Amino acid sequence: MTNVDVVLSETLTIEGAVAAALVDYESGMSLGQVGHGVDLDIAAAGNTDVIRAKLRTMEHLGLDDTIEDILITLGKQYHLIRLIQSQGGLGLFLYVVLTKGQANLALARRQLANIERRLEI
Repeated sequence: MTNVDVVLSETLTIEGAVAAALVDYESGMSLGQVGHGVDLDIAAAGNTDVIRAKLRTMEHLGLDDTIEDILITLGKQYHLIRLIQSQGGLGLFLYVVLTKGQANLALARRQLANIERRLEI
């Protein structure tokens, strides 16, 4: 198992997590994915557009800051996008789908940040 596989498997241990992917937001391609219930290839491409739009908006606003994560709240799910901050992971993000009724969002964000720190590319 590669480090990517281990990190993705660990991501699915977050309470309420049903799917996860590691994505390159330069290309929109998934480097790995686990879980079910969501077409992760479509999610990777679509969430790449979300990140690119937010980065452009921040640039136009002159914001000198970085994105930690982006939360999309649906009726039954949370979709959490965590941009990788490590030097080796720049240009990548972790995407996690959480079942809203089972997940603790604050805890999930904290666990995802801890998982991100262990990712080696």
